[in-house]
Amino acid sequence: MLLVLLPVTVLLAVTALAAVTQWEEARTLRDFDNAVEVSFATSEVAEAVARERIAAVEARLSGEPGSLRGRSETQRTTDEALRRAIGGSVGRPVPDVAGVLDAVRRQLHALRVQTGTGSLDARAVAQKYEVIENKLIDVVAALESGRPTRASGRAADAHIAMVRAVAAAESERAELAILFHTPGDGHVHATAGRWTELEKAQLRAFRQTASDALEAELHTAIFQEPGRRVRKARDLLADTEHRPAEWPAYQVWLTDSEEYVDALRGIQERAADELHVTAHRDLRATRVQAFTELAVSLAVLGLVTLLALALRRSITRPLGQVSEGARALSDGDLSYDIRYAGRDELGDVADTFRELRVTSERLAGEIRAMNTAIDAGRLEHRADVDSFDGTWALLLRGMNGTMSSFAAAHGRRRRAERELEGIFNLSLDLLCISDVDGYFKRVNPAFERTLGYPIETLTSRPLIDFVHEEDRDITREALALLASGAEVAEFVNRYIRADGTECWLQWSARPVAEEGLVYAAARDVTESRRASLEQAALRRVATEVARGVPPAQVFTTVAEEVGALLDTAAAVLRYEPDRGVTVLGAAHARADATAEAARMIRREGARRTIDQVARTRSAARSGTSVGAPIVVDGRLWGVVVAASLLDPLPDGTESRLADFTELIATAIANADSRAQLTASRARVVAAGDASRRRIERDLHDGVQQRLVSLQLELRMTETLVEDRSSELARQLDHLGKGLDSVFQDLLRVARGIHPAVLSRGGLGPALRALARRAAVPVELDLGLAGARFPEQVEVAAYYVTSECLTNAVKHARASVVTVAAEERSGVLELVIADDGVGGAEPDKGSGLIGLIDRVEAIGGRLTVTSPPGAGTTLTVRLPVTPPEEAADDLPYA
Repeated sequence: MLLVLLPVTVLLAVTALAAVTQWEEARTLRDFDNAVEVSFATSEVAEAVARERIAAVEARLSGEPGSLRGRSETQRTTDEALRRAIGGSVGRPVPDVAGVLDAVRRQLHALRVQTGTGSLDARAVAQKYEVIENKLIDVVAALESGRPTRASGRAADAHIAMVRAVAAAESERAELAILFHTPGDGHVHATAGRWTELEKAQLRAFRQTASDALEAELHTAIFQEPGRRVRKARDLLADTEHRPAEWPAYQVWLTDSEEYVDALRGIQERAADELHVTAHRDLRATRVQAFTELAVSLAVLGLVTLLALALRRSITRPLGQVSEGARALSDGDLSYDIRYAGRDELGDVADTFRELRVTSERLAGEIRAMNTAIDAGRLEHRADVDSFDGTWALLLRGMNGTMSSFAAAHGRRRRAERELEGIFNLSLDLLCISDVDGYFKRVNPAFERTLGYPIETLTSRPLIDFVHEEDRDITREALALLASGAEVAEFVNRYIRADGTECWLQWSARPVAEEGLVYAAARDVTESRRASLEQAALRRVATEVARGVPPAQVFTTVAEEVGALLDTAAAVLRYEPDRGVTVLGAAHARADATAEAARMIRREGARRTIDQVARTRSAARSGTSVGAPIVVDGRLWGVVVAASLLDPLPDGTESRLADFTELIATAIANADSRAQLTASRARVVAAGDASRRRIERDLHDGVQQRLVSLQLELRMTETLVEDRSSELARQLDHLGKGLDSVFQDLLRVARGIHPAVLSRGGLGPALRALARRAAVPVELDLGLAGARFPEQVEVAAYYVTSECLTNAVKHARASVVTVAAEERSGVLELVIADDGVGGAEPDKGSGLIGLIDRVEAIGGRLTVTSPPGAGTTLTVRLPVTPPEEAADDLPYA
């Protein structure tokens, strides 16, 4: 059978190959025929663009209505040709001609807009149309570049050459029309001859490839009218002598050139017809040959089919049984039996398949036995390798090795599970497994130790039941996040223990979506969170103490922090000499602080705690209240009390309160030190002022009176001298003037020590007098309205202003000083500014230190701003209420 089928098969293959080749050639010819059809439509567009170009040039040159209508008609003709060409190219197996034509349409639209607005001259219009026409001709040449046969290739070359020759004649026509309309245009005259040469070159190429009939038509078109007139005009242009008078008229040239171009277009159309006929003839011949060879191939195939059907009963039936048996065996069906038992090659194959089925049944039995052993946990079971040979033995030996490895891995897994179970039970952290529905599936003993619920209770109720009511919403959000497959890390919420107390748990959880479970671990952060809150509260109180805020504010802050930290009522109390107590600061989260503090003191348990702290001088607890003593300089000063309405306070509350009492004692000691320092400063300043007044009084009552007596005696002595021009009279007059000068100096010194105008008129008149005596111009802005202030305030303001004016003259070299004074909310604010050199630094031992001491001695504040080169500004704020009176109001006084 093989000897019969082999030559037939070779013949069939050769015939099929030839048919495929013919069909491929036919497809190529069909594609070329389609390309030729599209190229004809594209060449029509190129011709329409050429006609539109000459019409646009004529309209630009003359501008008459008739030329404008002609341009519009050619534009419509071009658009119609474009639509036909685009429609004919769509769906054909050619390059993207439709895209190129669409781009040409957009270019034409833009050019028409420019031509219509008159922004282009005639030469620019012709050049832009020429670019579009050349693009279309390039598309035609690309479409006809395929040359499936020699005849079609020559016809395509002749058609392309004539198309390019007509394009050259059209371009020459447009340029010469411009030249003949404007004879003085030398540029067009210099370049028009290149189109003649291009036309001649394309016509030579046409003659080489065109048929004899087309060549004869070309000869007639060139050497008869109007070809002779066109050639004559070209000769005139080629003449070296410039004779515009002999050139043809503009309209005559348009008519002659149009007739000549029409003659060339007629030759182009006949060349296109020859190309079309040649392409169709080649395509039909190739298709006939392909159909013939296909028929031969089908006939041979029919003969082979008949031969195969004749041999089917003796060959295909046993082959079918063997094939079915092999397919059943590959599908795992061991019940199929091959009945063929011939003594030929097919019989041997059938016997081999039967033996293979038996071996496969035995191998499947060993595999089932091993699977049964694995399910029963008998990992020591092994397959009988000795009953098999070759690959089957290797396969079973590998299965035995896999069984051994599985047994070893199972042992390691059991050990790991026992170790994990031990870690799970011994962990101090809370470990659990829950489902996405919000139920604990398994919890470790740390849950029971931390929350106080038995494990059965934890696993039988929704976990949200154990969460604090205020944290249940955020817990549900975390559970929804886990159900979506996202992990949750460092999530904190509150749980309610079995005894009703709260505990804070910090969770980290990871969902296992395929199992529907969540593995989570939690840590009890109640103590650390409580310590953190306590440290934050202590830091806030310590910050206020370090800033030196008034003790009353410190007491209130301590009560608020204690109340917020313990969630109770809290109060800071001071022991009075009459064994009573005074509330200095109170706070409560759910009631009015003062009223709650009063009720807390009257409550029996709180009262016992306060009395017990007073007796023992140590922390005490009674009922639901706890107190810690406040000890200042070794003496019991007061107590901090925290009281709950219902439940006793937790252990360790006494030590936590002790930290706050230490800060209160520090605040009281700091305030006492500041009060003593302020009092000391005030005494020093008061002593200095008293000394100044005493010196001023001594000068006024003693030295000034003595000088006045000496002046009077000297004037009496002058009256005894008879000759006023004598030397004695001159000496007496000189002594009198000297005494007057000494008296004025002494008067200024006395006023500087303690000006009398300050005592009599107050600060406003004293500052005005000081400004009048100053050696630099002073601008005053006093908003005092005749008000009088305490003596130490007026004296401090006067001496600060006096010192600033002196410094402005001596050191700052200022040209003007501004002094502004105003009372605001019980504070006298004094601002002194100069335009001097600046750079004053009180910290380097300048006279400003004394001014600062004087101001701060009466509870005021002095601020110096003195950038180098920008002047100096002193701002003084003096309290109108004396510091001695304010000190009497302090709660620790």
